[in-house]
Amino acid sequence: MKGSELDAYFERINYHGPRTPTLAALNGISEAHVRAIPFENLDVLLGRDIKLDFDSIFQKLVTGHRGGYCFEQNGLLLTVLESLGFKASALSARVRLGRQRDFIPPRTHMFVRVEIEDEVWLADVGVGGCSLTTAIRLNSADEQTTAHEPRRIVQEDPIWFHQVKFGSEWNDVCEFTLEGMPPIDRELANWFTNRHPDSHFLNRLMVARSLEEGRRVTILNDELSVREKNGLAKTHHIGTAEELLEILDTRFGLKFSAGTRFGRPGSPWPT
Repeated sequence: MKGSELDAYFERINYHGPRTPTLAALNGISEAHVRAIPFENLDVLLGRDIKLDFDSIFQKLVTGHRGGYCFEQNGLLLTVLESLGFKASALSARVRLGRQRDFIPPRTHMFVRVEIEDEVWLADVGVGGCSLTTAIRLNSADEQTTAHEPRRIVQEDPIWFHQVKFGSEWNDVCEFTLEGMPPIDRELANWFTNRHPDSHFLNRLMVARSLEEGRRVTILNDELSVREKNGLAKTHHIGTAEELLEILDTRFGLKFSAGTRFGRPGSPWPT
């Protein structure tokens, strides 16, 4: 990654901290990234291919001021961290948000393993309304404080669970086995996510970004939610396509031409 590209990325996320392979830098970059670059699947709903080469991701998320999903978000983060000298790699996972343990979701999630001074940390800026704003330790089952919700890692051999705490309850975010996710595996999973008829990215409109004071703002189909750090949320029904476009602009910095419509006719969001 060129120096000018790093400069553009840091300007995009409004990050002015250290550029050294330290925990402080990892946390500062993670929080700034999740605040500035929304998680979103809007290109999927517009029928556009999601390309995972660096130039395409950089053009979309940095130059084009758009967002994206895990392969784009964490792919960009991984490249940035490697460019700064971090020892980082991609890991694969299954997203479990809102799913029972007896259901096996596809392995279509990527996040980042980072080793700093012989300690292993997990970074994930691409898991929607639960994207990490602070890296968390892998080898610890203790509750971990982040800039937003408390987290923990629970091991049920051979599976690890990343969990988030809302109120007094722990909820699974994703499960993983520490298996790496090389580019070819990301391409296969990206095809499923982008094209398979059973992919929830083809059947739900999702946008999310973090806010100050541990808050988050999200859209799921036709519902706008602002969630407090304790997990309590205020919701608002989005009634028209024009209102949706206005919210995407004012709340998420995502600009689309007037008349843009997402997804197929009859979809559960404003048309």
